[in-house]
Amino acid sequence: MPDLFGAEPPQDAPASAPPAGAPLADRLRPASLDEVIGQEHLTGPTGAIGRMVAVGRLSSMILWGPPGTGKTSIARLLADAVGLRFVAISAVFSGVADLKKAFAEAREHARLDRRTLLFVDEIHRFNRAQQDGFLPYVEDGTVVLVGATTENPSFELNAALLSRAQVLILNRLDSAALTRLLDRAEQLEERPLPLTPEARESLVASADGDGRFLLNQAETLFSVGLTQPLDPGALAQLLHRRVAVYDKDREGHYHLISALHKSVRGSDPQAALYYLARMLVAGEEPLYLLRRIVRMASEDIGLADPQALVQCLAAKEAYDFLGSPEGELAIANAVLYLATAPKSNAGYMAHKAASRAAKDTGSLMPPKTILNAPTKLMKSAGYGKGYSYDHDAPDAFSGDDYWPEEMGAQTFYTPTPRGFEAKIAERLAYWQTLREERRA
Repeated sequence: MPDLFGAEPPQDAPASAPPAGAPLADRLRPASLDEVIGQEHLTGPTGAIGRMVAVGRLSSMILWGPPGTGKTSIARLLADAVGLRFVAISAVFSGVADLKKAFAEAREHARLDRRTLLFVDEIHRFNRAQQDGFLPYVEDGTVVLVGATTENPSFELNAALLSRAQVLILNRLDSAALTRLLDRAEQLEERPLPLTPEARESLVASADGDGRFLLNQAETLFSVGLTQPLDPGALAQLLHRRVAVYDKDREGHYHLISALHKSVRGSDPQAALYYLARMLVAGEEPLYLLRRIVRMASEDIGLADPQALVQCLAAKEAYDFLGSPEGELAIANAVLYLATAPKSNAGYMAHKAASRAAKDTGSLMPPKTILNAPTKLMKSAGYGKGYSYDHDAPDAFSGDDYWPEEMGAQTFYTPTPRGFEAKIAERLAYWQTLREERRA
């Protein structure tokens, strides 16, 4: 059993079978890597783990995946498969003293030619300095480090640590894998779950890819003594769905806002509504979503539909006035407007190009003709001399040159032939014709 710091005693042999009264998830832990469900891309013969086990040598690794996908089980089985001593600690409960003790013990065992697999659960919770503390022991082979994390290692782990360990990505368990877990549970219990086929499908869907959660739900169903199978409605009354994995400042947040943005950009209003609803249901701050859709209107629609930005700002006003949940409909309508609007990133690209040019050209002076001359000295220096007031010109267009002499005319903005920008393109072409005529 783990001690108070989450550390477990070294295991020189496979752990004994859990007692009959242990939780169902523990009793169903796989006894070998080929029993691990849903991660065959890693544990199979051609997977990274399968290949390492085949040659009997492990490199340090980070197992990255959602909760309930088998990270701890894989780490235990790896140690058994290649004959390593297994030590587990949790970054939630362990500190520097626990790490020093684990490393010292591993070094003593290494002198006896007994290498240690150190499993660190929630490794991302160690700070940068603590992560650096692993480096010398990983480099000299004192431990084979297997870290487990639900967070993106690119953001949460030191580059130095990542350079010394493979990152292996565990998949969210799909319906087929979860169904196999239920089959195993029923075989172990020697009885079927008290569910109709439709309710069984609902139970699998409610787990949201988390095998541990599914087995805990199944254990509840086995224990309540039902005499008749439950249908989906009765199941929903008895059990609750798993809360969606969504941390507003972490990976789930960025995945879903990216999916929403790209669905809008790709003119798929159905998908856009789905990802908006996913974020709202998970508790995302509506004002954050409003800020993001204002950006979408500017970046991906622009002047192809100038009303897009107006609609987003109106949605913000409506939400401020109504609050949740009534005001969320205004956000949904704005997202629908954006997804169904003509698309153009011409303004976005023009802004980027103009910004690059501004950085490259430094402090070039505009032509003196378009500079104000509020003093006699500035007038005598030629400021404003020869300026053509466009409203006095035919068609209210003088055709003057407004560019710094050292730079020359540039083209940053090229409107698309879509939406309102098609009319802008016609207008620009008309002005260019006039410009050429008046400079001829």
